Amino acid sequence: MTSVAPASGSIRDRLRAPRADELRNIPWLEALGPGERQRTEAALVVSEAEPGDLICRVGRPPTYWFGVIEGLFKMSNDNADGTSMTYSGLPPGGWFGEGTVMKREPYRYNIQALRRSVIAGLPVDDFHWLLDHSIGFNRFVMNQLNERLAQFIAAREADRLNNPDVRVARNLAALFNPVLFPGVGQLLRITQQELAYLIGLSRQRVNEALRTLEAQGMIQVEYGGLRVLDLPALRASVTAPSSSSSSSSSSAIFLQDKKQ
Repeated sequence: MTSVAPASGSIRDRLRAPRADELRNIPWLEALGPGERQRTEAALVVSEAEPGDLICRVGRPPTYWFGVIEGLFKMSNDNADGTSMTYSGLPPGGWFGEGTVMKREPYRYNIQALRRSVIAGLPVDDFHWLLDHSIGFNRFVMNQLNERLAQFIAAREADRLNNPDVRVARNLAALFNPVLFPGVGQLLRITQQELAYLIGLSRQRVNEALRTLEAQGMIQVEYGGLRVLDLPALRASVTAPSSSSSSSSSSAIFLQDKKQ
């Protein structure tokens, strides 16, 4: 993994053309024909994001369809009582917000960098041009939407279980999704504090859950990251009933944490 150098100025000030290695990390480019790909690569931009930078903001109209080249982002929204609802983590390889871009409607969520990261953007008009001209691109977008629906159903099932271990397993299974986040592979570069922040649990409780999952042979905790050993078992644990209880009542879809 390449390190991301500290950046100055706003995200828009940092826009630049993508490098060849960054283009190789955009999975849907392979689905395009030669002419479509040439036009698209010329339109793509990338930018370095600093921790706390907002890529998308509630109420703003979309200008790009975004994807994570490197780093980690979170998708969240703010409540009137000052809490923040975290919908999902966004690791490398993940492209998001296609529904918003397709409808050209304002964002209903924020996308914020949790660490120094690299984000890619395809202008909205070029996104719609690909929808109009590329069968391969349409298939990719349909697969994205279908996979998100499957995750939503799994999250609703996990929502009925009041168990922190299940919440950790559900979020890990989502982050290791090979369709939505092909850049992750088997090793996710994430700290336990970042994972706790995404899930809405304490670092200590997340550590306990990770040790449980590791003892069951589903994951391996490594320095600076987590390696998945049995993704089907990790996914199955999401809907498995458990006799353990927890005082937490946060939703598995809308995970609560304090607004920073």
